[in-house]
Amino acid sequence: MVIQCRNLSKTFTEGPTPVEVLRSIDLDIGSGEQVAIVGASGSGKSTLLHLLGGLDLPTAGEVTVDGQRMHQLNDNARGALRNRTLGFVYQFHHLLMEFTALENVAMPLLVRGTGVASTVQAATTLLQRVGLEHRLQHKPNELSGGERQRVAVARALITQPKCVLADEPTGNLDTTTADQVYELMLELNRDYQTSFLVVTHDTRFAAKMDRVLHLNNGRLQQ
Repeated sequence: MVIQCRNLSKTFTEGPTPVEVLRSIDLDIGSGEQVAIVGASGSGKSTLLHLLGGLDLPTAGEVTVDGQRMHQLNDNARGALRNRTLGFVYQFHHLLMEFTALENVAMPLLVRGTGVASTVQAATTLLQRVGLEHRLQHKPNELSGGERQRVAVARALITQPKCVLADEPTGNLDTTTADQVYELMLELNRDYQTSFLVVTHDTRFAAKMDRVLHLNNGRLQQ
């Protein structure tokens, strides 16, 4: 399994009353698997992704990524595991506005310490793969919403991660552009055998995935 969690719970204690967002969740994500998580706004979908990606720690339970238990790692080790194993795509692309599309995609490999020449080649190839060969030197404010999100998908895949965690990746796109990004993600899943765990409100896209899980009252249901 690429990602496993057992008895995963998260309670926020801001304010006088604790709020239990996630309750004893068990989840397995296999290699190359496509899984959608759907649920009402505020149901804890983003919180679950953050816990699975090691961006936050659970109140109880544990997350295992590529055989390593997240809670047993320090911050630096968790960061290295994320860089090596996981990719992230967000509703808001989170591109670095002062850098070009090529530089944004190259960044995860540069952070890892990969050589500049091979990194540039890999980033160029991947941007060509997502249809942006003519946009390599453009900065995010020179790109359309769909182009920015394709850059974000390329950035998530540059490290050849075992799993991509995507949080409403097309939430701000029109239907046509959203369909293009979705098809791109599914195509890359087939080509690279990368697992995708996607939080989405789009039931049409969710129906294309291998599994659809519903998050309701803090619990996952098939």
